[in-house]
Amino acid sequence: MPAAKKKKSAAKGVTPAQFKKIAGSFPEAHEKESYGNPAFFIAKKFFTRYRKTDDSVVFIVDSMETRDMMLELDPKTYFITDHYKDYPSVLVRMERITPDELKLMLERRWRQIAPKKLVRAIEDGPAKPQAAKKRPKQRKR
Repeated sequence: MPAAKKKKSAAKGVTPAQFKKIAGSFPEAHEKESYGNPAFFIAKKFFTRYRKTDDSVVFIVDSMETRDMMLELDPKTYFITDHYKDYPSVLVRMERITPDELKLMLERRWRQIAPKKLVRAIEDGPAKPQAAKKRPKQRKR
């Protein structure tokens, strides 16, 4: 009897090129330097950056409690250095996440910092033409 085939899961690991492509795909994302390294900003707000020294991504979270929870739940994926100990930020090991996971994480951050008007415009999608209202038939007199 042949062994059951295992369902393939999405391969883990994000390359620096994939990171750059994903981070740059968000509306109003632009690249500039932060701490001597390429980083992405939305309008004038810090979005994310790649850390070559430990092949990780800087990810800003909602609160210190969220950060601490992430560190506790998955210390192989999420970590901090002394520099980040007082900030609601976590470092994400790129080898431990998929491109889809990275995109979801960054989308959450983008929604927090993007201009509200831009977020609404994207959520609403392209303007839909209004259907012509039918006039009630008028009776002939």
